[in-house]
Amino acid sequence: MFISRSSLWTDLDCADMGKTFEYLERSKPLPINVSLHRDEVTSSHCPFFKIVPHALERLESLSVDPGNLQEIVPHLSSSAPLLRELSVRGCGGAPRRTPMLTSALFNGDLSSLRKLYLEYVITELPWRNMVNLTTLALVNVFQPAVRQLLDFFESAPHLREVELHSSSPTYDAEGGRLVSLGSLKCMCIDGSGKHSLLLDHLLIPVGARLEVEVDLPSPPIGNHPPMFFDNLRNIHNFTAIRLSDGGTLRSRMDLSGPNGRVIIFPSVFQPNTPCLSLGSLVQFDTSKTERLEIIYGGPAASDSPQQTLLSMEELRALVLDGYGRPHAFIHTLDPSTNLLGDMVCPKLEELIIEYDEVLDITRVIGMAKARASRGAKLKLIRIAGKDKFAEIDTLELKKHASRVEC
Repeated sequence: MFISRSSLWTDLDCADMGKTFEYLERSKPLPINVSLHRDEVTSSHCPFFKIVPHALERLESLSVDPGNLQEIVPHLSSSAPLLRELSVRGCGGAPRRTPMLTSALFNGDLSSLRKLYLEYVITELPWRNMVNLTTLALVNVFQPAVRQLLDFFESAPHLREVELHSSSPTYDAEGGRLVSLGSLKCMCIDGSGKHSLLLDHLLIPVGARLEVEVDLPSPPIGNHPPMFFDNLRNIHNFTAIRLSDGGTLRSRMDLSGPNGRVIIFPSVFQPNTPCLSLGSLVQFDTSKTERLEIIYGGPAASDSPQQTLLSMEELRALVLDGYGRPHAFIHTLDPSTNLLGDMVCPKLEELIIEYDEVLDITRVIGMAKARASRGAKLKLIRIAGKDKFAEIDTLELKKHASRVEC
């Protein structure tokens, strides 16, 4: 066990108790920090049990990582009005060594807390006055309910960073309930579970970062891109969202905003597998998206870009880097050939295509010509690939775009 004042740390054992009590007495009223390491609590004679009654009112931070927390938690029932950081780690796989943290912890008063880290504990997050809390991390916290998390979030209006690792809620809350995380800067959620159970009840501010890891089905769904969530209606203009998966396909989608960009990596390690991410964009409000990048991957035959692009009325730049079906995008962007005959992405300015397969330049020319004739002339068309186009085709393309790079 270590106890500190400022940067001074002292290793405690029974022989040091006299010096430690003297140290505590002489250092009043300065705050102290205590760190208890794993398996250092072996009996009731441990120095920890003798120090804590004299230290709780002065605790600024406490890190508890022992082998048996059940012996320690009852000694943490008095108020700790100065406590700013609390870290409690249990031991996975052993129920008797998994502590239950209730409102009795520090007499239910964690109002000064700034950072809370809980790992392998059982708790209903009962503390309600968390007005100073800015950082919350729950790691393998057993089956929190959505209602409990929402109650906790409502009591912590200044939360800036939230991490839920393998702590996805398993029970839903009452329908229609919404909780605003107005100060949120970053939220990370991973592990199994239905993340939408929680996200459907949260208002994520524009400019925050949301990182979510999801599991693709095994075996993957061939021609039907899976929906990562049931509903993300409360996430507007993206904030900044990263979707990844723990499977072999390694699909990933990064979204940022407001008025930001979308980057899709359909399959980093298996670029010839069907794109499982494009269809998932329909879950989001893409009406303010200005940049869409799709990097590698061959799309499923049924995965048409028309549905994806139709709502992107503010799109300025489209990047297709090694994407297996650029002609499907060109067809959709061409008002003379797309199914609706409408101007899709009317504000599009840049089209960048880097390809490995054969690209029909006549389709690109036709698309650029049709858009220019309707007042939506592209400012930049950049095409890079293994084949060079005939000079006559390049010259023709330059008639319909402000700048062409081939």
